[in-house]
Amino acid sequence: MPVHRTRLTVVYTLLSGLAGALILSACDSTKSPPHATTQAATGPATTTTAPALERFEYAQIHMGMRCRLVVYATNEDVAVAACRAAFARIAEIDRVASDYLLASELNHVCKTATTQPVKVSDDLWALLIEARKISELTGGAFDITVGPYSQLWRKARKEKVLPTQDALAAARPLVGYEKVQLDPANRTVRLTVPGMKLDLGGIAKGYAGDGAIATLRAHGITSALFECGGDIVLAGPPPGKPGWSVSIVDPGDTAPRSLDLHDCAVSTSGDTMQFVDIDGVRYSHVVDPRTGVGVTTRAMGTVVAPKGLWSDPLSKCVYLVDEAKRDELLKHFPGTKAYVRRLK
Repeated sequence: MPVHRTRLTVVYTLLSGLAGALILSACDSTKSPPHATTQAATGPATTTTAPALERFEYAQIHMGMRCRLVVYATNEDVAVAACRAAFARIAEIDRVASDYLLASELNHVCKTATTQPVKVSDDLWALLIEARKISELTGGAFDITVGPYSQLWRKARKEKVLPTQDALAAARPLVGYEKVQLDPANRTVRLTVPGMKLDLGGIAKGYAGDGAIATLRAHGITSALFECGGDIVLAGPPPGKPGWSVSIVDPGDTAPRSLDLHDCAVSTSGDTMQFVDIDGVRYSHVVDPRTGVGVTTRAMGTVVAPKGLWSDPLSKCVYLVDEAKRDELLKHFPGTKAYVRRLK
């Protein structure tokens, strides 16, 4: 897939089809200021100027949505080579974690792991291990076995008809993170109930962002941004700036309106963009795995964390647990901060 250059802008709205309420402000200039060395104490005065960095932005479709990379590089050849590699890494993770791609590793596991343990790749193992940890800490408020419920609610949003009680009852025995057996010694997965459907949509984009940023760094890019849906992963700040300026839209009384961030990840989830109104009730695209019902509390969670593997899933569940449990949850993820906004 080619790398597509997008039009340069100063402000980007990060609401690409999934829940998200973030605005990113780029720096005002596409060039970084030169850096000069001072006169050495034992020799003649010398001045060296580092190459100016230009800003480049590219986009491709991955994980069912538009993924953007913004990088600062010395020239476009450097930027294109780095971003091609980063997009290839995103595509690799998509082939592992997608529940839409029939040939994905995740779908292979769902088809075969109910009869025997299945050995999985490093990427899938990392996702499954982190998902299990968050499921245990939240009492199932985050749960990748939610797939059967997710399928019902995708149809509900499309047809604007609630899932029937019979359909929900049929899906219920297939859901429960404890039904996924992980064997660390052999790195295998076993699903204990036939018909289970895993859904990594609440964690894979953040992990893909981590992979993209790591790839860009390996190609010498130190200032970069990944954005996909409501998930952002950041490398170093734009030249001459303290960070990437990220604003939280309609933050409520508890969250700041703007944050200067770098070398971290930030994710937002809620009913801001993806929801359906049925019989006067607003149902979020986020399904509570404990009930099988789209969330009806008007809430939004924003999580800033050291990596997208944490910010993405935590943003899906921080508003599904009470404040005391949320504070205890975040202690297990050093350097992580959560902001929850509830509408009356």
